[in-house]
Amino acid sequence: MDVFETVRTVLAVRAFQAKPIPVKVIHRIVESAWLTGSSRNGQPWHFIVVENRATLKQLGSLAPTGPYIAQAPLAVVVAMEPSPYAVSDVSRAIQSMILTAWSEGVGSNWVGYQNLEQTKSLLGIPADVEVMAILPFGYPAKKLGKGRKNRKPFAQVVHRERFGQPFE
Repeated sequence: MDVFETVRTVLAVRAFQAKPIPVKVIHRIVESAWLTGSSRNGQPWHFIVVENRATLKQLGSLAPTGPYIAQAPLAVVVAMEPSPYAVSDVSRAIQSMILTAWSEGVGSNWVGYQNLEQTKSLLGIPADVEVMAILPFGYPAKKLGKGRKNRKPFAQVVHRERFGQPFE
């Protein structure tokens, strides 16, 4: 899929088929995060690929906004070493994974925003490493209207030269 088409059509997916994701696709998803640029090449991230059903169920119960993780065939827990640019760098890597997955027909959604301390002991994450998000991945359970997004008008949020001058 063309990059712009992927960005244009990606939607949050919270219901997944039980169908497993091929290892080659999983590798592409996490490799896209690993390849993402970072400030000063700091690469403050760690990506924990979880496929174990029992662990996915536990992650679903630990993330208040993501009980649907329990039904996903795969989740990637994204952790970071704290630094001034870590949140920005890790956010970029998360978006790379979501877009790469979507281009392969796999849906996802960002669950949590830090505030996931309880996952550390479950996954053996060191105390000085922060958990940023959990990304469940899977083939969408239902057909989605690709690209049907509810967005503010373009001219309201995109400006030319100065704030308030619409970019048309």
